[in-house]
Amino acid sequence: MIGEILRFLLDVGFTLIGAVLLARAWLQAVKLHPFNPIAQAVYQATNWLVTPLRRIVPTGGGTDWASLLGALLVAILYLVLIWLVSTASMLPVKLIPGVIGAGLATVGRWALNLIIWLTLIQAVLSWINPMATIMPVLRILTAPLLEPIRRIMPSLGGLDLSALVLLILAQIAIMVLNRITYQLFPVFVL
Repeated sequence: MIGEILRFLLDVGFTLIGAVLLARAWLQAVKLHPFNPIAQAVYQATNWLVTPLRRIVPTGGGTDWASLLGALLVAILYLVLIWLVSTASMLPVKLIPGVIGAGLATVGRWALNLIIWLTLIQAVLSWINPMATIMPVLRILTAPLLEPIRRIMPSLGGLDLSALVLLILAQIAIMVLNRITYQLFPVFVL
């Protein structure tokens, strides 16, 4: 039971850290103004890791490589800690390539979960309070994902199902990444 509790706490904590690191990279990719209060909060929450990584990996081509590398390092640390909690033994060297691959898949899962949450929050707020102060930020963050779906889907009058399609596609992708993670790193529980 203690092991399950520790795994849960590790999952929640590392997922939040990974999601904020990925949000930082996404904020830069969509060019959200750096003085936006949400951007400021994300920067403050991640500077402890991104600032030192920037000395090693510079930002280039509109991609925040330091934030992405930080998310990968956090994912690898998460998987190693899950291994320690689950097996109470050190990680064998032969599993390191699998941990790196599983770390990449874990970052992908975190990114998809971030997409799901942003899309759900935007959809709910559009019904409850479409004039909420966070709505412009949510639109900027989700537009690159929803616009291609809107171009492909037929118009249903005033009904926009692009968010539903995005949620379904993200869930399918999470299932695939869970399977890949489990194959690369069998301690991971689906």
